[in-house]
Amino acid sequence: MRRYSTFILLAGIFMLLSALVYFIHYVIFRDVHHIFIYMVGDLAFLPLEVFLVVIVIERILTRREKLAILEKLNMVVGAFFSEVGTELLNRLLSCFEKGSEICQQLAIGQDWTHTDFKRAIAFANALEDKPHCFNIDLEELRTFLVQKRSFMLRLLENPNLLEHDRFTALLWATFHLIEELEARPSMTDLPDTDLEHIAGDIKRVYGHLAAEWVAYAEHLKSNYPFLFSLVVRTHPFQEQPSPVVT
Repeated sequence: MRRYSTFILLAGIFMLLSALVYFIHYVIFRDVHHIFIYMVGDLAFLPLEVFLVVIVIERILTRREKLAILEKLNMVVGAFFSEVGTELLNRLLSCFEKGSEICQQLAIGQDWTHTDFKRAIAFANALEDKPHCFNIDLEELRTFLVQKRSFMLRLLENPNLLEHDRFTALLWATFHLIEELEARPSMTDLPDTDLEHIAGDIKRVYGHLAAEWVAYAEHLKSNYPFLFSLVVRTHPFQEQPSPVVT
């Protein structure tokens, strides 16, 4: 309420200043006709000025600011995949029965276009393959994720994450998986019902993880082709990933 009172007060002050200047002009020149000519001209230009300043220029500045924030966020996303994400993509892939289909759909290449990336993201978001926990060492997975938790917590401290809903959803899904695994005293001899529950958490994480990874790869292809080249050579959706250029 105090903020609005200040705004009203400032508006009143500026209007009084404007009236005072017009009054001084009248006292000196005694020319009401001249005053009204310029007043009407200024009023006529006011809507165009509002349009240019408030709508056009403000939108341009807002878009530039948003692009700058997204650029910084992409650096955060890149750090996540370097530290956690790519390894997690590889570890969790063995949980899926149709792993070969996932590899086929997500095996990005140098010749990929925007259409290819869009198709891969849609596939990841609608991932239907039901994972299981028989081909993965859950104890090893828990150890890996717990070791990376402090790193991911530091990522959440970035206030700009509010601008990146997909990545925030990925982090929360990953944190939930960590909590589920850490809450169990042992990963051995778990009942099938519990393994199925954990598999559901893995599926949630993998859908977010794969979609965000593909989107990040497209960003690298457009802006940092040298980084994209490394991703193409080392991603886990190929038979023999290797950083060596052949």
